[in-house]
Amino acid sequence: MPASPVPDQPSTPSGVPSTAQAGADRSPGAAPGGAPNTGGSVRRSLPANVVRGALIGVVETVPGVSGGTVALVVGIYDELINSAGHVVSAGKRLLLGPERAAGARHHLARVEWRIVLPVAIGMVAALLTVAGPMSHLVEEYPVTMRALFFGMVLASVGVPLRLAGGALRARDAAVVAAATVLAFVLVSVPPTTVTPTPVLVVLAAMVAVSALLLPGLSGSFLLLTIGLYQPTLRAVDELDLGYLSLFLLGAALGMVVIVKGLQWLLDHHHRVTMLALTGLMLGALRTLWPWQLEDRTLLAPEGDWWLQLLAAAAGCVVVLVLLVVDARTRARTGHGAQEELAGVESGRDDPRG
Repeated sequence: MPASPVPDQPSTPSGVPSTAQAGADRSPGAAPGGAPNTGGSVRRSLPANVVRGALIGVVETVPGVSGGTVALVVGIYDELINSAGHVVSAGKRLLLGPERAAGARHHLARVEWRIVLPVAIGMVAALLTVAGPMSHLVEEYPVTMRALFFGMVLASVGVPLRLAGGALRARDAAVVAAATVLAFVLVSVPPTTVTPTPVLVVLAAMVAVSALLLPGLSGSFLLLTIGLYQPTLRAVDELDLGYLSLFLLGAALGMVVIVKGLQWLLDHHHRVTMLALTGLMLGALRTLWPWQLEDRTLLAPEGDWWLQLLAAAAGCVVVLVLLVVDARTRARTGHGAQEELAGVESGRDDPRG
């Protein structure tokens, strides 16, 4: 991937060398330790990238598994985020200059189109296929589906915590605790009847798109918390172009704001960002407790509690399998989730914007 200029010997808060520096320390196609690295050639396969996009699209319909996490696991996270950053920069240069046309071409040439376009095709195809059945399951089996999602989110908490790196100190625990309390309080507010007004749909999409960018955070989970999960799935299933146009507008606006913000946070406050994300996920688990009333009053386990326990366990297993795949990928190629984040941190833009 073409890399933007970076300072000499960049390092990341997690202690992982940047992708640019790692490339300077070994020959092309070699992983750390001299092992062959097949990641680059695999990621140039168009059919494989369509499949990767489909996997991301499928999990984005499930409140609990992050599309960003899957992008990390399949090894295309840094390419997607840095490519999105260059698209944003191209638009900025077109609007503000200097050298509008030349500047835009400069950034667009750095976009990994052989990855971005197939992944986008796979995502859209998967969303159109899965949205309808998923909406039906949530409506017909709310308790069991909440239990399944609860297990997925609970297991996913380990993703940002692991990516934070290092031992958990008292100050770190305070960050996690504060974020947990904040999220718990926010999702404890009794829900009101949510009408998907244009402004709300745009704002919800801006928030939800962050989940595609932040590993460990589920966009569908955020929509579920806001109250627009089922309306959004229904709009996709029924091809409600009015709703979908507003949602895409919000997602585009969110990308403009969040991509650059995410790269800055990961570059300057990597550990705190991941710890805060861990706490937000822990606190937001309240909204997925299987036994609760419509006003979000929590109840003790009742009825077929063992069935819900099995569903939660199944959700945990799904996420744990993804984590095992990431660990094996790192062992085989030397390129796993930590290296993907390092690639985002080192993918700084041209100083001219």
